Amino acid sequence: MRHYACIRSVARAFLALTVCAVSAAGLHTAAAWAGETFVIAASPSLKDVLEKLGNEFERSHAGVKVRLFFDSGLSLRQTIAGMENSMVGRYFVGSGPINLVAPGGDELITRLEGKYYVLPEGKRPYASDQLVIVVPESLVDAPESLDAISRSGNRLAIADRSRTRLGVQTDDMLRALRLQDSMKGRLDVATDSRGVIDHVLSGRADAGIIYGHEAVKQQDRVRVVGSIEKGYQPTVHSMAMERYCPNRPLCEEFLSFVQGADGQAIVKQAGYAVPAGVAK
Repeated sequence: MRHYACIRSVARAFLALTVCAVSAAGLHTAAAWAGETFVIAASPSLKDVLEKLGNEFERSHAGVKVRLFFDSGLSLRQTIAGMENSMVGRYFVGSGPINLVAPGGDELITRLEGKYYVLPEGKRPYASDQLVIVVPESLVDAPESLDAISRSGNRLAIADRSRTRLGVQTDDMLRALRLQDSMKGRLDVATDSRGVIDHVLSGRADAGIIYGHEAVKQQDRVRVVGSIEKGYQPTVHSMAMERYCPNRPLCEEFLSFVQGADGQAIVKQAGYAVPAGVAK
C-alpha cells in the first residue's frame, strides 16, 4: 500500500507540474502578444471582409491589433519590393514589418512567390467571388433562378464584358449554360456592377447579376434571390505569409483562422463563396 501511495503522490506531482507548465505557456503566449501589431497588406476591394476577419481575430487574441494597409496591386508589389530590398531594414512605411499579404486575386501572390517575397507554397485560399441574382429589395414576386428568367419574358441586367471582370464571368456563364439564345433581346448591358444595380432599380431590367459581396453592401436596396455556382471561373482570394514575418506562429494562427469554421462563416456573411479545397 505504501508503494501505491508513493506512486499516487508522484502522479499527482507530475500532473501539477504539467498544469503549471501549460498555464505558464499560456501566460507566456498572451504576454508575447501584448501590444502586438499584426500588419496585412491588402487590396482595397477586400476591405470589408478583411476588417471583419481582423476584428474577430482581435477578439479571440487579446493584445493583438490587426492593422490593414490597402493599396492597388502594382503599388502593393512596389511597397513589398522596396521593403525587401531596403538597406535600412525590412520595414513598411517606417512603422513595422508586414505579416501577411492579401491582394485581390492570386496573380500578385504568384509574382511575389517568384521573387521569394512570400513563402513559397504558403498561400492559403480563403474566399472566392460568387455571381448572384439580385432584384429590388421591395419586389415580392421575383424570379428565383436563371431558368425562371429564361422561361419568362423578364429582362436581365449584366455587366459589359469588354469593361469588367464581372462582365467576362457573366458572359462566360451564360454561354456555358446555353442561355444566350433564350435571353436574346432581353439582356440589358450596363457598364459595371453599379450600372447593373441602377438598371434593376430603375425598372430597365427585372433582375441583375453582380457579385455576392457587392450585393451585401447594397442589401438595403437589392436582395439576392439566387446564387450561380457553375459556368464560370471564380476569382480566388488567398493570403500568404511575408518572408520576414516577425511572428510566424501568430501568422499561422491567422491563416488557420481564416480557413476555419469561424473565419469561413465571416467570409460567407460578407457575400463570398468558400474556395475549392477549403472545408465548408
